[in-house]
Amino acid sequence: MVTTGAALAVTVAVLLGFTAVGVWSARGRVDSTEEFITARDSAGRGRLTATLIASVMGVWILLAAPEAGAVFGVAAVAGYAVGEGLAMLAYSKIGPRVREVIPHGHSLTEYAYVRFGDRMYAFVLIVSVFYMFVFVAAELTGIALVLSLIADVPQRLTAVLVGGFVLVYTGYGGLRASIVTDTVQALLVLPLLVVAFGGAVLALGGAGAIYDGIVATDPALLDPVAPDGLRFGVALALAVLGAELVNQTWWQRIYAGADGETVERSFRTASVANGSIVLLAALFGVVAVGNASVENPAVALFALLGEAFPEWLVLAVALLALLLVMSSVDTLFNALSSVVTADLPRLLDDPDDRRLALGARTLTVAVAVAAVYVSQAAQSVLALFLFADLLGAAVAVPFVAGLFSDRLTGTGALASGAVGLAVGGTFFPFPLGIGEALRSVPLVGALLPAPDELYLTAFAGAFVASGACALLFSGLSSRRYDFDRLEREVRRLDEPAPDGGRVDADEEVGGS
Repeated sequence: MVTTGAALAVTVAVLLGFTAVGVWSARGRVDSTEEFITARDSAGRGRLTATLIASVMGVWILLAAPEAGAVFGVAAVAGYAVGEGLAMLAYSKIGPRVREVIPHGHSLTEYAYVRFGDRMYAFVLIVSVFYMFVFVAAELTGIALVLSLIADVPQRLTAVLVGGFVLVYTGYGGLRASIVTDTVQALLVLPLLVVAFGGAVLALGGAGAIYDGIVATDPALLDPVAPDGLRFGVALALAVLGAELVNQTWWQRIYAGADGETVERSFRTASVANGSIVLLAALFGVVAVGNASVENPAVALFALLGEAFPEWLVLAVALLALLLVMSSVDTLFNALSSVVTADLPRLLDDPDDRRLALGARTLTVAVAVAAVYVSQAAQSVLALFLFADLLGAAVAVPFVAGLFSDRLTGTGALASGAVGLAVGGTFFPFPLGIGEALRSVPLVGALLPAPDELYLTAFAGAFVASGACALLFSGLSSRRYDFDRLEREVRRLDEPAPDGGRVDADEEVGGS
C-alpha cells in the first residue's frame, strides 16, 4: 500500500498545478457572465475533442465500469462502451441542430422553456440538475474511496481537497478554465490508462495467465452472449444514452465549439475515443475477478492492485483517478451553475452583469459544498448513476424530438416523459428500500411486477414508452411550432432580455 503521506503529497501537488493552470488560462479573458458560462465559439476541433473526452471520463470509469465487468462480464463491458459512444454520436447530429435553431443559447433548460413551456421546463430542470448533481457526488465518492483503499487517506479529507481546489479555478475562470484544464488532463489520462492496464497485464504474468485465471474462476464472464450479461449490457447502453442526452455538460460545449462543423467532427471523434476508453476500463473488472480476491465488485480494480503490485503502478492509478475526477467535477460545477444562471434574466427582471456573475459563482459554491456533503454518505457509484439514469431515459426522446419535429407540443412532451418514467419506474429496483416501500402499499403493491434486477425492462420500457407516446402525440397534433421563436426569445446574457412572461408552448404555437 502507498503511504498516506505520499498519496496526499501527490494529490495536493496535482490539485495545485491544475488550479494554477485554470486560473492562468482565464486571467483577463472572462470579462462577462456570458463568457463565464459559454466560452462561445472559442474552441477549435482539437481542444473541443479533448474536453469532450476528459469531461465524461470521470473516476467512475475506475469504479462503475469495472464493477459492471466484474459482475456481468464482457457483454456488460461492451454495453457500457456502446452506450457512451452512442451518446457522443447522437450529439454529432444534435449539436449542429442546436446551434442552428438556438444560435444565442446557453442551456438545455432555456430550450425546454421556449420550446415546450414552463411545465416541461420544470421537469427537464429537475431531471438534468438531479442527474448532474448525482454525477458530482458520485465522482467525489469515487475519488475518496480510491485514495482510502490505496493509501488509507480519510474520505472526508479527499472530498474536501478535491472539491475545494476545483472550485477555486472553476469559480474564477468558468467554462474557459475547464476547457483548458480538460485538454491537459486528456493528454495525461489516455497514456496513464494504457500504462495502468499494461502494467497490470505484465504484473499478472501476461494475457495467457489472465485468461486462464478468468476461465478457472468464472468462464461465463468471457461469454459475449451470456443472457444476464447481455441484458445488463443493453440496459447500460440505454441508461448512459438517456442520461447524456439531458446533460448540460454537452450543451455548453456545443456553444464553445468554433462552428457547427467543428462540433460535429469533435463529437464524432469523441464517440470512438470515449467508447474505447470505457471498454478498456471495464475490462479491469473482468481481469480482477480471475486474478484477485474480489469481495466488493465496486472496487474490483483496487482489489487487483492489492495483489502485491509495485508501488509505482498503484501511484499511477491514483494519479489517473485524480485527473479523471478533476476533469469531470470542474465540468459539472460549470454545467450546474450555468443551467440556473442562464434563467436568471427571466426570473430577476433583467439583472445587470454583476448580479449574474455573483449568482453564477454563488451557485457554483453551493453545488460544491452540497456535493461534498452528499458524497460522505454515498457508497455504490454504479447504483447512484443507475437511479439518475432512469430519469434521463424517460425524458430524453421527447426532449430531443422537439428540436426536429414541429408537431410535438409541450403537453405531449411532458406526458410522454411522465409515461416513460412511470413504465420504467414500475420495473426499476429502487435503492435504499424505496422499491420495497412502494410494493408494500395496499392495492398498489399487488399490481406492480417484480423489479428487474438487470434493469433492461426498466430502461427499455422508459425509452420505448416515452418514444411511442411522443410519436403518438405528434401524429395527433394539428399545431406547428415556429422554430424561429427559439432564435428570437433565447438571447445572449449581454443583450436585453426578452419578455419574461409565462410561456405555454401549446397556446402560443402557430396554427395548423
